[in-house]
Amino acid sequence: MAEEQQPPSKLALVTGSTSGIGLGIARGLVKRGHDVVLHGLGTPEVVQSAIQTCRQALPDGVQREFYHHGADLCDPTQISDMFQFIKSRYARGPDILVNNAGMQYVEPIEKMPVEKWDQVLAVNLSASFHTIRLALPGMRQRGWGRIVNISSVHGLVGSPMKAPYVASKHGLVGLTKVVALETAGSGITCNAICPGWVLTPLVEAQLEARAEKEGITVDEAKVLD
Repeated sequence: MAEEQQPPSKLALVTGSTSGIGLGIARGLVKRGHDVVLHGLGTPEVVQSAIQTCRQALPDGVQREFYHHGADLCDPTQISDMFQFIKSRYARGPDILVNNAGMQYVEPIEKMPVEKWDQVLAVNLSASFHTIRLALPGMRQRGWGRIVNISSVHGLVGSPMKAPYVASKHGLVGLTKVVALETAGSGITCNAICPGWVLTPLVEAQLEARAEKEGITVDEAKVLD
């Protein structure tokens, strides 16, 4: 097995990190002294708030620049542009890649819009394929890398009304296993995390829709789900 060589300074890319789980991960990485590139949707105010959250997490006496990229993860060209942006700022690609961005659409299969199926799979699964394929060459060259894919409990079990989400999260677990096998012994690891319910903006929107549909309160919808 190759000897693990840790780079002197770690650079992380966290997708979907302007809010929710992704922002929490980014903040945790910053607290541990890593450079973090933020990615995600949101107004300029949302992006600046995320940057400020990370800035406040810096260890005492440490100053760093924070960058954000708003690549549309449905578009492989924009994902490539994001990696070029990172290299233009840091002269290398990320040492740590956290594929966190995700989206949801709830509808029975026979009513599921085809464009929503395609969009959910693009964001939740295909985007991770593209970020991994772009990050791996640099990680291999440096002999060190960490890839973390944020799947879901729905990557392990099924759930009605969520065909594209469940399919994409199962696919992400499968992709993780393949990458882990292909990088074994190279100083690179690839793992998936499968969290349950976390009160993020994505989940809040689902709860509000469920409450409206069932004629109940959001708190009651939390109990149902």
